[in-house]
Amino acid sequence: MPCILSVSHLSKTYASGQQALDDINLEIQRGEIFALLGPNGAGKTTLIGVACGIVRASSGSVVVDGHDTVRDYRAARELVGLVPQELTSDAFETVWATVSLSRGLFGKSPDPAHIERVLKSLSLWEKRNNKIMTLSGGMKRRVLIAKALSHEPRVLFLDEPSAGVDVELRRDMWQLVRQLRDDGVTIILTTHYIEEAEEMADRVGVIRKGRIILVEEKNELMRKLGKKQLSLQLQQPLRQVPGSLADYGLSLSPDGRELHYIYDARSGELDMAGFMQRLGDAGVRVKDLRTTQSSLEDIFVGLLKEAA
Repeated sequence: MPCILSVSHLSKTYASGQQALDDINLEIQRGEIFALLGPNGAGKTTLIGVACGIVRASSGSVVVDGHDTVRDYRAARELVGLVPQELTSDAFETVWATVSLSRGLFGKSPDPAHIERVLKSLSLWEKRNNKIMTLSGGMKRRVLIAKALSHEPRVLFLDEPSAGVDVELRRDMWQLVRQLRDDGVTIILTTHYIEEAEEMADRVGVIRKGRIILVEEKNELMRKLGKKQLSLQLQQPLRQVPGSLADYGLSLSPDGRELHYIYDARSGELDMAGFMQRLGDAGVRVKDLRTTQSSLEDIFVGLLKEAA
């Protein structure tokens, strides 16, 4: 899949001496949803700011679909839409006016039909004549997305898009993001909601202290780094794990009624038939079993601990 956004040796040090980005190299593929995860202060927002041309890098470059964001700023900026964290907007303007104005700021000719489509897709059509100041926080967040889509960008940055919104609205936004991706828009999102990345992302990047410590396809990441747990509910409680099963590293629940086996998904699938045979040979009778696997949040926390 061709690259639509390329970040090369990007660094940013502020006047205070704080280094927000440290030699970032990253390629975003056309038409993907890329989730950038990291703790507060990791450099996520600074990276987005540089890519959108609103923060000046100390060194390195960002190229959007062949256009350098410094040498060819206008062409690069036209290709990019940004939904910022902060709920900032023209409070006394109507929804229709503020979204239409945003399109004009990018030099685009008026297109009421496109603005109508955007507002309807965000359930804002009935609010088009309302002033921004009268809207709820969730509706204001939708207006920010509408403004970002007003000039028909090919790359959309969502900086904590569902911060402070309720679960229902978050689900609506996920559906919209998927539709945008299906329409050919490349999505880069930062989020604190790990389930958001797990639900939507094609690839995941992890940033810590201004450095990218991992970029991986989400499914492959979970396959390689995820832990699986097999829980066995026993017909009769045990006092201890039989010695003949010691090589499995099994743990016994306090009441002796469950055995737990945790294994690394990287080591491949468990030989269940052989495992159950070993249990039977040891006199362990199983009533029921279940398996669980690490979530993306578990993996993310583990990666940050490793990089500390």
